[in-house]
Amino acid sequence: MFLVARNAEKLAAVAADLKTRGAAYVGTAVADLDETDKHAELLAHAVNSLTGMDIAYLAYGILGDQPRGEQDFEHAAQILHSNFVAPVSLLTWLANFCVQRHTGVLAVISSVAGDRGRKSNYLYGSSKAGLSAFLGGLRNRIDREGVTVLTIKPGPVKTAMTAGMKGSEKFADVNKVAASIVSSIDKRADNLYVPFQWQPIMFIIRNIPDRIFKKLNL
Repeated sequence: MFLVARNAEKLAAVAADLKTRGAAYVGTAVADLDETDKHAELLAHAVNSLTGMDIAYLAYGILGDQPRGEQDFEHAAQILHSNFVAPVSLLTWLANFCVQRHTGVLAVISSVAGDRGRKSNYLYGSSKAGLSAFLGGLRNRIDREGVTVLTIKPGPVKTAMTAGMKGSEKFADVNKVAASIVSSIDKRADNLYVPFQWQPIMFIIRNIPDRIFKKLNL
């Protein structure tokens, strides 16, 4: 495995845990993935360290502050950059690498929030909507080259990002979500709503007429 994270201390702890569990090799790099000009060098280093790549897993992004972003374009732009622009940069490099080898899996965290814009989080949601659309087009381009693109759409999950949110104690368990992701990667699935009930929920939300939807507090 090759792990990339911003926090060196947490990264070292995860790497040490993986080695204890029997990982044959764990390479690491401390990086801020917002710095897109450094992506090519970082990814080339990772691939060289692993002497190849089977699966790339992107769990990267920020929730941001919706009320602040409504007033401050710079903050809105940061949300869009972290959640959409930077992942597109990473995926462009990774996709082209996999196409050359005619194999590989790109598993990417998007969100159910991208299925329809809601006033409570439309900046985060729009960034994830863009990412989901990009992944759909990328899949259409490279699936025929033997490369799988998995779009992962979690509902709210109990993580550090959501710890301060109201009702977070009821959010999905991160270990169960992780198990579903691993299973979908193994199956070479295209899309995953997790927990599964979010698929019918978002189908209903997407199909509420705008004349009704605009009056809802969501």
